[in-house]
Amino acid sequence: MVAGPALAVSPRGGRHAPFVTLSQPISALTGTQQGGRPLRSASMAPASNPPATPPRPVLGPPVYVVGGGPGGLAAAAALRGRGVRAVVLEKAPAVAASWRRHHDRLRLHTTRRMSGLPGLRMPRSFGRWVSRDDMVRYLETYAGAHGLEVVTGVEVLRVERAEREEDGWVLHASGGRRLTSRAVVVATGAAHRPVLPDWPGRETWSGDLTHAAAYRSAAPYEGRDVLVVGAGNTGAEIAVDLVEGGAARVRLAVRTAPHVVRRSVAGWPAQATGVLVRRLPVWPADRLLLAVRRATVPDLSAYGLPRPGTGPYARLRRDGAVPVHDTGLVDAVRRGRVEPVAAVAELLEGGEVALADGSVVRPDAVIAATGYRAGLEGLVGHLGVLDRRGRPRVRGARTAAGAPGLYFVGFHQPPSGLLRELAVEARRVARAIAAGGQPPAPYGVHGGHGPDEAPGAARRRGAAKTRRTPGPTTAPPAPARTAETPETPDTAQTQGTPETTAATKASEATKATEASGTTEAAEAAGTAVSATPAAPAASHPGEPPRFLSPKALPPVSLPR
Repeated sequence: MVAGPALAVSPRGGRHAPFVTLSQPISALTGTQQGGRPLRSASMAPASNPPATPPRPVLGPPVYVVGGGPGGLAAAAALRGRGVRAVVLEKAPAVAASWRRHHDRLRLHTTRRMSGLPGLRMPRSFGRWVSRDDMVRYLETYAGAHGLEVVTGVEVLRVERAEREEDGWVLHASGGRRLTSRAVVVATGAAHRPVLPDWPGRETWSGDLTHAAAYRSAAPYEGRDVLVVGAGNTGAEIAVDLVEGGAARVRLAVRTAPHVVRRSVAGWPAQATGVLVRRLPVWPADRLLLAVRRATVPDLSAYGLPRPGTGPYARLRRDGAVPVHDTGLVDAVRRGRVEPVAAVAELLEGGEVALADGSVVRPDAVIAATGYRAGLEGLVGHLGVLDRRGRPRVRGARTAAGAPGLYFVGFHQPPSGLLRELAVEARRVARAIAAGGQPPAPYGVHGGHGPDEAPGAARRRGAAKTRRTPGPTTAPPAPARTAETPETPDTAQTQGTPETTAATKASEATKATEASGTTEAAEAAGTAVSATPAAPAASHPGEPPRFLSPKALPPVSLPR
């Protein structure tokens, strides 16, 4: 984990830019390495030859992206790749805040090759199953490599429609800030608020009870009797971690028997199967997945973990519950090291726990791996855009009725993997915003909530082009703009177009900056001038945008 101030590591290594926080000047954009380590890999290395002509800077009012996790960063990078200025607002001191809080054992259940975000692949040094710390380093590098405008220490409290329709949206943020934007992307994540069941007796229970969100390692539980509540992926991983970490006894309280799948069989990852079946109807998809499970995972019914009666795909659509990827649970259950028991019914006096089958246990500690909520009610709940579970009714390029310009990324869990899905959603959102809010052609319906924006023939052609295109790299940092070398837009590209006015304002702002040496003078001209150039839009709709690696994060100004 990175200690000290949050750093965005440049792919060149050794130089980086600190994220802007409220405790430091917005214009403080350069620095030297003080902590952490840069990533070095072929996929993250800069191109040897910089472009001959720097692309035009991103100008104009920003689109605000709420959340500095993978969904927010991917959306901002995709927007930037299409020439749309995006500012990421993150309430934590650094990006990837939720990933930093995960337990030490965490590794992705999706492969490295299918977990990268648009424009930057994960290096081979991460291995096939990426660890928590490597994921944090990747997200830090991603923000710096794409020159994203990231403002930390700002919490968006509420999003409302502006009084005038042409003004779009108003964001009420911490510190009394009031921000306006024609479009808003919410990417705070589905696992935002831990959920602790309201068990009878919970308020007065004297035992050691904690949510899995606070679990880091098995060290505090060595030699203790631990009851893990919840048989999802988090509960299964914690149970195995406790066994390997020296817990005296580990029981796993199961309310609904999970679908357990091997993470990989003969080199074939479960994620790849999910990619293949995600477009199939529920019945044939379940038939295929159940056949694979029967052939690879033994029946654990005799050990207290029966096979579910509902297919994995049907349950995913109904409850949003993904299968449990086996990282040692099957072996631990068969060896008796993890004991499945009935669900928790009540918390009794004296630290005892009553189970649904009538039995009573007295563990030394209870860890509730009972899930999370998106926690969007206070932010957008008043807009009628959430379903009964508190998740967005729509996703990707679609917007809810009465909320044009309000997009959501990273709240849908498909069988193909969350990171892969949010990367797709980010591209679609960027395409819709760049097109003036017009979504692509209608898609079919699929998944637990909202429309499934299934790609058609156009996207398949785009995917084919992507396969023929060399892997994305990042170019070396662009030289910082100085008064002696002002950067101006290409007049040949702006003359006689709607961008002419913006280019003129940018030129005026640049002159004002030269005269005063401050970004405030540039803002006085009516525009925000970014010192970071943006890559031009991709030449083909299906081809991912190319990005440049700036030397420093561009200036960001938020009203007080």
